Amino acid sequence: MDITNQTQPTMAVAIVNYNTREHLRACLETIGPGAGEVVVVDNASSDGSAEMVRERFPWVDLRANSTNPGYGAALNQAVASCAAPYVLLLNSDTLLAPGALARLSGYLDAHSRAAVAGPRLANLDGTLQPSCYHFPTPLQLLLEESTLGRRARHIPLLRERYLRTWSHRAARPVPWVLGAALAIRRAAFEAVGGFDEGYVMYFEEVDLCYRLAAAGWQVHFAPVTTVVHAGGASTAQVRAAMAERFFVSLARFYRRHYSPRRLAAARAIVTGVVAARLARDALRLRGAREAASRARIAENIAAWRRVLRGRSDWQVRHG
Repeated sequence: MDITNQTQPTMAVAIVNYNTREHLRACLETIGPGAGEVVVVDNASSDGSAEMVRERFPWVDLRANSTNPGYGAALNQAVASCAAPYVLLLNSDTLLAPGALARLSGYLDAHSRAAVAGPRLANLDGTLQPSCYHFPTPLQLLLEESTLGRRARHIPLLRERYLRTWSHRAARPVPWVLGAALAIRRAAFEAVGGFDEGYVMYFEEVDLCYRLAAAGWQVHFAPVTTVVHAGGASTAQVRAAMAERFFVSLARFYRRHYSPRRLAAARAIVTGVVAARLARDALRLRGAREAASRARIAENIAAWRRVLRGRSDWQVRHG
């Protein structure tokens, strides 16, 4: 058989891993050796992830970093090593359905203005995992970081207009989609400089989608396939530190893209939300009896205090 005329896959797969060996193994098993380009960037894991990939998945292009440069930097590294016009960026704790790559490639073929297509995400039990969001304006921030947003699901007129509670039933352009599974048009990704490596963790995909929109591209929710996403496989290992990192990255997004007025409004909302969490956890600590529970709550309290002390994160500055 002459293989030179066979159609080559138009979509590569790129995965960043950090100490999630078993999740990564399960993910790669759903992809399989016939997928074409598959790149795994391991960010200096200590759980044997890189060794597992070398032994069990020799068809994977493994890039084992000696240090952890952060999620965005590792994905830039992965995309740069791909030749396919489309790349599916995956968290290591995801599972692909058969035919997912072909369906997402077909969607990007049919929507020339779409730089990103986010598939439907599902939890391990099969329920919908919301993945479409508005950009974090002060109002959106207040809704999402308080109980107000969760109440929208009980108001019929708001439920389908608020993306967090939207039913996710049809394809449509949206501001941004969750980075657990992103099918990207590599030319558009490279044209805007890829991920901003200054984020380290959180808001990488928000920032990317914002810059793509500013450059005239669209971001689409594309439920042509469903990707199962366990969620939090890496961040759960250092939950309190990641909660703090979320607000640091949020501040960076505001500094880089919004006016000083919006920055000040967001800072006031974050201060109120975090102060409320600090007070809540201080009360919980008083009532906690188990040592493990007390240690976990104490870590949270320390993280909230660091966020409240991080005034410089919310100062207007360049870069």
